[in-house]
Amino acid sequence: MKNKLKVGVLGAGHLGKIHLKLLNQSERYELIGFYDPNKEQAQKVVAEFGYTYFDSIEKLIEAVEVVDIVTPTLSHYECALKAIAAKRHIFIEKPITSTVAEAEEIYRLLEANQLKGQVGHVERFNPAFQAAKSSIANPMFIEVHRLAEFNPRGTDVSVVLDLMIHDIDVLLSVVDSPVKHIEASGVAVISKSPDITNARIEFENGCVANLTASRISMKNMRKSRFFQKDAYISVDFLEKKVEVIHMKDAPEEVSEYDMILQNAEGERKQIYFEYPEVQPTNAILEELETFADAIEHNTIPVVTFLQGTKALRLAKDIVTKIEENFK
Repeated sequence: MKNKLKVGVLGAGHLGKIHLKLLNQSERYELIGFYDPNKEQAQKVVAEFGYTYFDSIEKLIEAVEVVDIVTPTLSHYECALKAIAAKRHIFIEKPITSTVAEAEEIYRLLEANQLKGQVGHVERFNPAFQAAKSSIANPMFIEVHRLAEFNPRGTDVSVVLDLMIHDIDVLLSVVDSPVKHIEASGVAVISKSPDITNARIEFENGCVANLTASRISMKNMRKSRFFQKDAYISVDFLEKKVEVIHMKDAPEEVSEYDMILQNAEGERKQIYFEYPEVQPTNAILEELETFADAIEHNTIPVVTFLQGTKALRLAKDIVTKIEENFK
């Protein structure tokens, strides 16, 4: 059996505790311990779960091969620089950093030091998206709704960087074309920054994406719809469901149960419904373990730092557009 990768976690907040639990269970990693500047919080985690606590970032980094950064976004850059200086591979939660310049610098340093880095855009590993991916081919219109009930914990950052960035990353993973134009607006209802936003993104290949993100909804929703030639794919990231509707040329002879559409030119299409099987997987564990694969086999991580930087750049451009319209 291969040796497990020694891993340490920076940050023991809500998401950090989830990472600690999953890494402790993983067959690919040996959880060495964690660091959190809040000693009271850290001692509670030690008392409840028994994980080893390091009293400095430097000591934890020295003891591991992989650093999992699950701290507030403002500290991502500093933590990453310390890990890279010690020649450690890094997994970093989204958004990758506070600024595009910081993200680009980390990417450059990883390349220069021949280290692996992966960004925690977890929806790429959502089992519903995994089941739908093979059906999505050159979509030309994409409609996205990510609605969340109000949670004061998330209002310290823009709703674009907190919620919409998930869908921005998914969007850029399926549309292979540069962004041509952005329109965006937002409304502040509870916070000082917009709580609900909408962005319309046009790509050079003609694809248009309409993204809505809200953190003041009465119910949670995470749905994306992809429209392409002869197909419509609906992905429910929350309920883990996929629906694929295909259209093909209708056969000469059809039964009374076949669904047939005929356009103004007389072309007849038959509609097929597919419901791809969605495997029950833990998306966070999947992303962490694919990173182990990339390290062990020297392959490209599923969500690279370059991709994480592109998602951040587009998110920042959307925020700028919202601020221009937000008075």
